[in-house]
Amino acid sequence: MAPMTTPSSPPRRGLDTAEAVRRLAADGPNSLPSRERHGVFALLRQVMREPMFLLLAATAAIYLMLGDLHESLVLSASLLVVISITVVQERRTERALEALEDLSSPRALVVRDGVQVRIAGPDVVRGDLLVLREGDRVAADARVLESHDLMLDESLLTGESVPVEKDAGAGDGPGARVFSGTLVVRGTGLGEVVATGARSEIGRIGASLARAQPGRTRLEEETARMVRLIAVLALALCVLAAILHYALRGGAVASVLSGLTLAMALLPEEFPVVLTVFLAIGAWRISRHGVLTRRLPAVEMLGATTVLCCDKTGTLTENRMTLVEAWAGGRWQDAGTSDPDVRALVATAALACEPQAFDPMERAILESGDGPDSPAVLERRYPLADGFLAVAHGWKDTAGTRFAAVKGAPETVLALSAPQPELRAEALAVAAQAAARGLRLLGVARCEWDGGPWPDSPGELPWRFLGFVALADPVRAAVPAAIAACRRAGVRVVMITGDHAGTARAIAGQAGIDGAHVLTGPEVEGMDPAALARAVSSTQVFARVRPEQKLKLVMALRAAGDIVAMTGDGVNDAPALRAAHIGIAMGKRGTDVAREAAGLVLVDDDFTSIVSTIRLGRRIYDNIRNAMRYLVAVHVPLAGMAFIPLLAGWPLFIFPVHVVFLEFVIDPACSLVFEAERDDPRAMERPPRPPAERLFNAASLAVAVLLGAGVFVAVAAVYGVALANGAGVMQARALAFATLVAGNLALIFANRSHLLTVPEILAVPNRALWAIVAGTVAAMAIAIHVPVVATIFRFEPPPLLWLGAACLAGITSVAWYDLYKLARRASTPRA
Repeated sequence: MAPMTTPSSPPRRGLDTAEAVRRLAADGPNSLPSRERHGVFALLRQVMREPMFLLLAATAAIYLMLGDLHESLVLSASLLVVISITVVQERRTERALEALEDLSSPRALVVRDGVQVRIAGPDVVRGDLLVLREGDRVAADARVLESHDLMLDESLLTGESVPVEKDAGAGDGPGARVFSGTLVVRGTGLGEVVATGARSEIGRIGASLARAQPGRTRLEEETARMVRLIAVLALALCVLAAILHYALRGGAVASVLSGLTLAMALLPEEFPVVLTVFLAIGAWRISRHGVLTRRLPAVEMLGATTVLCCDKTGTLTENRMTLVEAWAGGRWQDAGTSDPDVRALVATAALACEPQAFDPMERAILESGDGPDSPAVLERRYPLADGFLAVAHGWKDTAGTRFAAVKGAPETVLALSAPQPELRAEALAVAAQAAARGLRLLGVARCEWDGGPWPDSPGELPWRFLGFVALADPVRAAVPAAIAACRRAGVRVVMITGDHAGTARAIAGQAGIDGAHVLTGPEVEGMDPAALARAVSSTQVFARVRPEQKLKLVMALRAAGDIVAMTGDGVNDAPALRAAHIGIAMGKRGTDVAREAAGLVLVDDDFTSIVSTIRLGRRIYDNIRNAMRYLVAVHVPLAGMAFIPLLAGWPLFIFPVHVVFLEFVIDPACSLVFEAERDDPRAMERPPRPPAERLFNAASLAVAVLLGAGVFVAVAAVYGVALANGAGVMQARALAFATLVAGNLALIFANRSHLLTVPEILAVPNRALWAIVAGTVAAMAIAIHVPVVATIFRFEPPPLLWLGAACLAGITSVAWYDLYKLARRASTPRA
């Protein structure tokens, strides 16, 4: 049999790689000017507007006016260190976000060196051959070389929502051009790039294609509320401290300095920094597992996911379709046999495939089949549509013979070809038996046509049923274990597929999904919202589901109270992806529209990557909560030690230089230690967190305050006992500050996990933690025992035994938290 052809030019090689590299260097990347990046000087200006910087600068200026040049210089040097740390931290976060933008930028399918390759959109150059397919966003302006029912949505440029037909024979007019940023809504085609970047049509009219920035997440809103609350409380305490100092000890300037010092100590600047850093770096960590984050709220919601809806083909299975069997002449045979009936059946199925197939089933059929007896031209397409679960093509060969081929869902093809009732019943029984074996079955029919123009509906053609082709797509080896992990984690995996119910049930069984009850698309369509919400709570497998019905299922799951993660790849999946709490688009086979609608993009289409992402999402949320608890706790002793000396008549304990020292411990602990903390080994053995759970409820806030109060009591006790036992003020201050620093480090250890005790979590590596501990201990030793530094801190070296006892008091002040964890663990039943 001769190969089938379409009215197109011979196969094209496109640019060679070396030429593409040369043109990219000459013309620049295919991108419009992006939003301004924060350079070093911009970051410096931003830092100089920060409250901590302003407070430090004001305090340094006051000391300078008082003639205390030494203290002013120390604080000025601290300003430089604060600036350096902040700039480095901001650049780290920006680099992570830039890396994510590069990874998740639009992709383009081009022909280079005669091979189709998918490249980043910015790498497209003039002369590239763009492969245009339904659902893709056009990467650059191009001249249409081939068009197969090609239609585009150009509303981004024209505001006109009606799709525009594109024709390779339209000369140089708009009908033969496709433009950057427009969307292929139907058909396929090939175009030669004529303009990129700012030289494209959208670039010339000054439009911006930069993605809209995501709105504030629930965590961001809650953190903002917490910052406002703490800021108001801190302001009130600062004013109170200044008033008390003036009332009890006099001195207006000293009182102002007392209030400023407390303001520096209580400033809640770390809270938004923690959230920004954790989500940005967390998204980068997720990308290393093959999942790109397009919207940060998706990261936030991962830990709360209760239902994971996924497709079968390519997600649970290997997306490696193979034509294995054929049912022709009333019996099953190997698809590779030379039996004439089988060869005719497979050849007809191939005629109903796209010549440049993207669908894995169509590729498998084309690799196994032949074309028509003589070269033929494709004259008419009948695509998959609502109510027509099949694809039909009308052909005309060189002899003038016109014929059509159709392949699709068995029930659809059988309804079209209308065989005798007994043959139809037999064929449906055969289809059910094959589906029960996990085979994907397609009905095939053919007809001759000599009635003039092709009819508008394929139902008007005189089809003759030929039989079935059966394809197999094995379940990925790692899927059953991943689904079992989801089950242990309280995440219900739901399979939604367009396959026959028997096929869906068989694949579900192989994957470890309960397929005892299967709900089909027609049944879903016939249910009212209340009945569907009840049905989805007990159903794990949905078959014969059309893309638009996925939205109904997502809304029903949401109505049932679930937090829904949803995978999808097609244009019609976009509404469901957007409606789900977490939309997950397929990176390999997904369309641009699906990727734009989703919050996450699965690079390799591998289900196990989703499970890894859920684990990482739980880790990120846990680490944010642990860091926030530490931040609340660490500020309590600072506030307490600003007031107790005033009320008890003791010398002032804390000065600006002490606050700066502590900030150099607190900031790295938040942005390095807690962010790098590994996930709890039992993270996937507990149920998802309730979606309405607050980052800080009354109980967790009470725990944080009590942790800080324990350290405060220890510091106050050491300071008071040292003064009462004849220690000098500078020795007593050194002892109390050592207690505060030891308590601070103990708080870091205690808050690394809200479940594991300190001895248990010591076995979990965290290099950043030990680096900070070593640096803090060394800095503390220098501050106490090196005379020139001790003078800056107003310290004198105390006896080593006293110093050891003070540090021990700080460490043991939080030991009760381990007992609390053990008691809570014992009283909580295992999931």
